[in-house]
Amino acid sequence: MPKEMAQKKIAVVLFNLGGPDCQDDVRPFLRNLFSDKAIIGLPAIFRLPLAWLISTLRAPKSKPLYALMGGGSPLLKNTKLQASALLNELAARHKSSEIRAFIAMRYWHPFCKQTAKEVEKFDPDEVILLPLYPQYSLTTTGSSLVEWNKHYKAPCKIINEYPITAGFVSSVAAEILLEYEKLGSPNEVRVLFSAHGLPKKNIDNGDPYEAQIQLSANAVAKLLPENFQFVTCYQSKVGPLEWLGPATTVEIAKAANDKIGIIICPISFVSEHIETLVELDIEYKKLALDMGVPFFGRAQTIGTNKVFIGSLADLVDEKLLEI
Repeated sequence: MPKEMAQKKIAVVLFNLGGPDCQDDVRPFLRNLFSDKAIIGLPAIFRLPLAWLISTLRAPKSKPLYALMGGGSPLLKNTKLQASALLNELAARHKSSEIRAFIAMRYWHPFCKQTAKEVEKFDPDEVILLPLYPQYSLTTTGSSLVEWNKHYKAPCKIINEYPITAGFVSSVAAEILLEYEKLGSPNEVRVLFSAHGLPKKNIDNGDPYEAQIQLSANAVAKLLPENFQFVTCYQSKVGPLEWLGPATTVEIAKAANDKIGIIICPISFVSEHIETLVELDIEYKKLALDMGVPFFGRAQTIGTNKVFIGSLADLVDEKLLEI
């Protein structure tokens, strides 16, 4: 059947970071990460040897952390679950169209190059690029777009960010309230909206990430009870540069000093991976309890929450309506 007589074909490409599948992948994954010009803004002649050095030094420290999750990252598995949920939602809405969801990871398989070939083979009428980063940064969504455009030349429609989309915000608030109830609904609680950090120079150079993180935190806070306190903070600092602050570890220490319990909400992440399952659940929890924080809770990421997935489908639909 000629293509013009066939059903409309729609490709939705989900961008994410990627993560090592097993222990042997940790070093090459880190090398890919630090080879990215968006991460280390040096000329390639300096950046690539530095990436080799950093990955060589960091891999022995990182491998035990991935071992705590079974040897590798669960990010691809979790992203596949989100892709499947989104595909089911879109298929129910667009019964006359053929829709496929693809995953393009930035630093590990499936890479953008591989996924671009799969999309080309599908030969869609429309391509929607959907980052699984609610807040835009040149180091995440921006970097993925640069890489994608190297390998896929046909027109695409891009969902750049969704920091205050109602479905995202309400889903995050619901996870915080669920954790609050598990803790026995204490009279006082301080929510730490913990986002992945960035060097401060990125923000000084115009990256909108910090402002969008604060927009998300403010929107979620409005849906929570009046007895909640709120702080926005940043985790996962590496290297000697000044990073966004305050650090989540600093805010944990303040909570201990103030004798108030905390719920950490990973405001910049929508699926579980090393920064939530190890850094927050193990390292930061131990730090908090050792410091004497009265109680420690961690809101789960929103993953395949139906309201969140529905909001992603809404964003795709909005793009499909654009001329």
